[in-house]
Amino acid sequence: MAPSKSEQAYELIQDKIVSGAYSPGYRLVLGSIAAELGCSTVPVREAIRRLEAEGLVAFERNVGATVASVDATLYLHTLQTLSVLEGAATALAAPLLDADDLAAARRINRDMESCLEHFDPQRFSRLNVAFHERLYGPCPNPHILDLVQRGWNRMRAMRSSTFATVPGRARESVAEHDVLLDLLEAGAPPPSVEAAARDHRTNTLNAYLAVAGLPPSPLYLPLPGTSPTDATPDQTPEPALRGRKDTP
Repeated sequence: MAPSKSEQAYELIQDKIVSGAYSPGYRLVLGSIAAELGCSTVPVREAIRRLEAEGLVAFERNVGATVASVDATLYLHTLQTLSVLEGAATALAAPLLDADDLAAARRINRDMESCLEHFDPQRFSRLNVAFHERLYGPCPNPHILDLVQRGWNRMRAMRSSTFATVPGRARESVAEHDVLLDLLEAGAPPPSVEAAARDHRTNTLNAYLAVAGLPPSPLYLPLPGTSPTDATPDQTPEPALRGRKDTP
């Protein structure tokens, strides 16, 4: 079954925002987009309203629909949301991940590590997306999975990489990926996996906020004296990545 005109409009506009063809502030002219798709403006308007709900489009008085600008508040809200949803998705996916999945994720992380010497933030960011998709992708809850994917789309649309803004965060992220993979390979309980994935995402957010001169996220602030080595399959510890100085 062919996608509806509204869905086609949504995918077209989203792709152009994510790719950078439509930059922040770009005015979305309904008639031009409708002409490109060969449809009326009604499905285009529906698509734009959907993108507005996802934070990719904003409506400005006397201007109309424009591609949303990036600011620290939007970044904060997006990563706070992802920290909760992606943590849940990864925990739900954990029992469905086999040895091949984990080995593939480990290889991606080694590729990320190899990027560190001559740092390429764009390549590192692409590998980071692939790493996390490998882990949360099998999530059996389609509603959570859809929301996680929307969050990642919003991040790509922002074209704002913490790894470019805070280069030291990249090395910490690779170390945290290894911690998460160790938990998964050890068969850690879902709450431990969720906490590690959630704290990993929050650590990235807090690194960005620190550089922006803003306070850390009030969700899941670091707790002193905890370590991923405390996690065992029959025990639910404090979140695995909190309070670590080497992987903040």
